[in-house]
Amino acid sequence: MIGCGAGFAGDRVDAALPVIEALATYNCPRYLIYEVLAERTLAIAQRLKREQATQGYSPWLDLYLQDALALCLDNDVRIVANFGSANPQAAAARIQTIASQQGCRVPKVAYVLGDDLLQTLSADEVLEHDFIEGTQTGRGELVAANAYLGSQPIADALATGADIVVIGRSTDSAMVLGPLLHEFGWSQDNPDLIATGITAGHLIECGSQITGGYFADPGFKDVEGLDNTGFPILEMSASGNITVTKPPNTGGVVNRQTVTEQLLYEIHDPAAYLTPDITLDLTNIEIEDLGADRVNVSGAVGHKPPPTLKATICFDSGWLGEAEISYAGPNALARAELAADVVKKRVANSDLAGNNPLRVDIQGKLAVLDDDSGSLREGLQDVGAQTTADQLSEYRVRAATRTLDRSAAEAVANEVLALYCCGPAGGSGVRQSVTPQISTASILVDRERVESGICIEVLE
Repeated sequence: MIGCGAGFAGDRVDAALPVIEALATYNCPRYLIYEVLAERTLAIAQRLKREQATQGYSPWLDLYLQDALALCLDNDVRIVANFGSANPQAAAARIQTIASQQGCRVPKVAYVLGDDLLQTLSADEVLEHDFIEGTQTGRGELVAANAYLGSQPIADALATGADIVVIGRSTDSAMVLGPLLHEFGWSQDNPDLIATGITAGHLIECGSQITGGYFADPGFKDVEGLDNTGFPILEMSASGNITVTKPPNTGGVVNRQTVTEQLLYEIHDPAAYLTPDITLDLTNIEIEDLGADRVNVSGAVGHKPPPTLKATICFDSGWLGEAEISYAGPNALARAELAADVVKKRVANSDLAGNNPLRVDIQGKLAVLDDDSGSLREGLQDVGAQTTADQLSEYRVRAATRTLDRSAAEAVANEVLALYCCGPAGGSGVRQSVTPQISTASILVDRERVESGICIEVLE
């Protein structure tokens, strides 16, 4: 049995508890995965590790484990999580500290190293690879380069007897396939079983997306109890049968539609979905709705894995300066448009103009549907709106710039702040922020250069 406790960094911290309680009722090996790592969060973690050697792991680790850790240890539910981010060793040590502070059994924690390419390759060697995604222009310092590892290191770490396995960058689905390799002894000699494990991992890696969360669309796809959505649980067999379900007495839904949507989520080619473990063919998948929030999935086909591993490289992209101000009541649209015009002119006539891009939107006047021409009334006509712009009553002006110069970012944000007294009338609710930015690109790396550097260590 394998359950999911989080599908991204920022997911509900209490969602894992019903999953753990449900897993505890099964008389079989039980696992809980946490998927909390994205490309930019990993790059930010690399920065934090540079500043302090004991940092660089997921900032969500403490929150997710504050109630779940003791419950897992008490019920023999093993955890596989990418809490490690840029510093799996520090994450492992932190987990043991939390256990000690809570007075529960101190777990045996294994952590996997080897995804950080900058530990084995120079920046120049990394940049010798052609980009398959992203841009080569406007980039600053290379701050991170991490390859996506497969499932075998996770299986090897579980073989040490670890209660918890902490990883950095791997494919999300590897966190499910790893336990299956360990428990069932699956190997590349049976590629369809490997494909089944990757399919299972892909189904639950995004948490409640498969149990009704991202599926919900009122009036079209109604989902009850979304405030208490149950996160997914997989019932797996050694023969490769997948049953998707969720904890009892929780909201959400598991049916053929939710499973189908998640199955196709972020799949570039259903006939050849590339992973470090297998090339997955989903075109023969069969999905059977068993009722009562239970769905059976079968028919995954596996082919030889690719000779390369995908890696994400991250560059310093300077700063994003942004600020917002609201206008409401009579003539609000005209005042918002005047405020936007003032900010544009002030920036254009200052030293900030340069090559720094400036975006000014009026949210509430179809900023999402409108184009850069800024013509609200044409936008209203384009979408067939039944109202006129003058009848809309609330607007929020947002100005933003991205620049390598932090002071320039701050100056643009301050132009919005100055509208409080410099007009137009009635502006309120200013919020400002200046945040560091990361740009990403992808490369393909010879898997031999990565796999030779994988290391598993254990804290007891």
